[in-house]
Amino acid sequence: MAELDELRKEFHEKRKELNKLRSQISSVNSQKEDIFKQLRSFKDKVRSNLDKIKSIKSQRDELTRKVKEFKEERNKLNLAAKEKLAGKKNVEAEKKNLRSIDRRQSPSKIKSEINRLEEMIEIEVMPFSKEKELRKRIKELKSELGKIQEVSKKWKDINTSSVDFAEARKKAQESHQKVQEAASLSQEKHEEVNKLYDDIRNLKKEEAPLAEKYLQFKSEHTELKKSLDELKKRVDELSKLFKEEEHKSFKEKVKEKAAEVKEKMKKKQKLKMEDILTFQASKE
Repeated sequence: MAELDELRKEFHEKRKELNKLRSQISSVNSQKEDIFKQLRSFKDKVRSNLDKIKSIKSQRDELTRKVKEFKEERNKLNLAAKEKLAGKKNVEAEKKNLRSIDRRQSPSKIKSEINRLEEMIEIEVMPFSKEKELRKRIKELKSELGKIQEVSKKWKDINTSSVDFAEARKKAQESHQKVQEAASLSQEKHEEVNKLYDDIRNLKKEEAPLAEKYLQFKSEHTELKKSLDELKKRVDELSKLFKEEEHKSFKEKVKEKAAEVKEKMKKKQKLKMEDILTFQASKE
């Protein structure tokens, strides 16, 4: 009986320990889950940064490709500008020779004069010396007209070469501007990527102590669960024992009561409903 009392005492103590342990497990699990949510938030931020890095790297690589294309275009345009400049210098070198020629004379007037003189030779009767003099003048006028036309052409070439050089230089400068703008944007994207990597490193530093805490709580939770299972096993054993003991005690009581009913029956005493039920229970 003393042993049974000890077991009952142990049973009640174990049940208190069980409730306390369950509460402790709940608290540890709650803290563990809170930290897990924080870790998940860090991982989401890292994943978001990695997605941004991938996107920005793609943009940066595209800009780098454009820089290469623009540089090739710029080099071609610079070469074309140099060629135009060389041509311009060659043409401008002739300016000195051209300045001495009077371009103010009207080619149309000279042509009219040539036509007039040629017409005079055809329709007028004149001495051979006069005709010879007129033909000499026509020859001089034609020579002068040719020089003027040549000068006009060369001046036109000079103007054209100046325009061509200016246009080629403008295109080369515009291409250079494209190179600088694309290179600047590419550098900005590169810096954005580096900043995101710095953010990831900082997030990892903040995440490390939380991850350590999470592992501690997880380990503690596992140990507490193990203790709970062991404690529950003992409580179940004691509970089963007490149920068996109670069942045994009940049988003994029924047996005693049945003996009393039998004694009443022998003495032919009146039986109550309770007596009848007890007697039936003893038969089962």
